[in-house]
Amino acid sequence: MARSQKNDNFIDKTFTVLADIVLKILPTSKEEKQAFCYYRDGMSAQAEGEYAEALENYYEALSLEEDPYDRSYIFYNIGLIYTSNGEHIKALEYYHKALELNPKLPQALNNIAVIYHYQGVQACEKNNNKISEDMFNKAAKYWRQAIYLAPNNYIEAQNWIKITNRGVNN
Repeated sequence: MARSQKNDNFIDKTFTVLADIVLKILPTSKEEKQAFCYYRDGMSAQAEGEYAEALENYYEALSLEEDPYDRSYIFYNIGLIYTSNGEHIKALEYYHKALELNPKLPQALNNIAVIYHYQGVQACEKNNNKISEDMFNKAAKYWRQAIYLAPNNYIEAQNWIKITNRGVNN
């Protein structure tokens, strides 16, 4: 059964109905419509914590989607799943792929920074000061980029950058 047919949530059902209407009226190719359906089903599965199913849908969407902007969001969502599963190296790979296609994706920049910050904390706990400092500097670099693109977001990151004195000159 297609995921769009098994949604019990009112918001999911509404989104599915609206997405289907948009798909019918937009002048898109069959592949683009299929890619969107897989993407939509991936988002639905991801929201329900069905990560394996979400990944299957996202990879299928990637095989069909040609638009770089749309592909960037698919890569971003795959990165979210790998982050949720604690697979940070894979997550970073997908966030970077998303940024290659869409450099103005502050969410991906933020998530990269969060992973580097986490790795910095982990290194600090193991008394690996050089590695922790490198990771914190990488986190600051990506947070500064995210903040530049979305200045009203990432307030905690802005505060961390100020408190740790990791401004533009670092």
